[in-house]
Amino acid sequence: MRKRKIAVGITGASGAIYAKVLLDKLQLLGAEIEKVGVVMSDNAKDVWRYELDNEQFTNYPFTFYGKNDFMAPFASGSAWFDTLIVCPCSMGTLGRIASGISNDLLTRTADVMLKERRKLILAVRETPYNLIHIRNMETVTTAGGIICPLSPSFYSKPKSQEEVAATVVDRILQLADFSVPMYRWNDPS
Repeated sequence: MRKRKIAVGITGASGAIYAKVLLDKLQLLGAEIEKVGVVMSDNAKDVWRYELDNEQFTNYPFTFYGKNDFMAPFASGSAWFDTLIVCPCSMGTLGRIASGISNDLLTRTADVMLKERRKLILAVRETPYNLIHIRNMETVTTAGGIICPLSPSFYSKPKSQEEVAATVVDRILQLADFSVPMYRWNDPS
């Protein structure tokens, strides 16, 4: 089996716990992954510090790239990154992606994923949605992206904030074609 290259974008939308759980789980999938590249906005770092009361994002063994580092390998389709997961994805980032505005590394990478027909998963975080948000989600979906709202499930009776976030992150990883153990409704296996 070919190991996968994954790009992760983390924006400043509320929901840093989702990004943390995603990075934790990607570490556990190391045998299936060749490389993880991360681009994290300044606002994402601020939100992480505020919501999680730490700076543990600096402790991950992944390669972090600056938001304007267009020399990052996933800024080009020739580097063959398989998937971009944006988690959490702000509505501003969604809007720029939907409009084809590639003004930073994250939006350029999303453009690459769409043009190369690779996986683009946007874990959007906002409530309620306005019509502009909905139309932007429609545009990205029509272009081949996947919208995965950060809406947790409670079938598994999660006991902690991380377990709640994992109900969505496991689904995101499944959408990215990873085989991850997860609770499945009414499935005794």
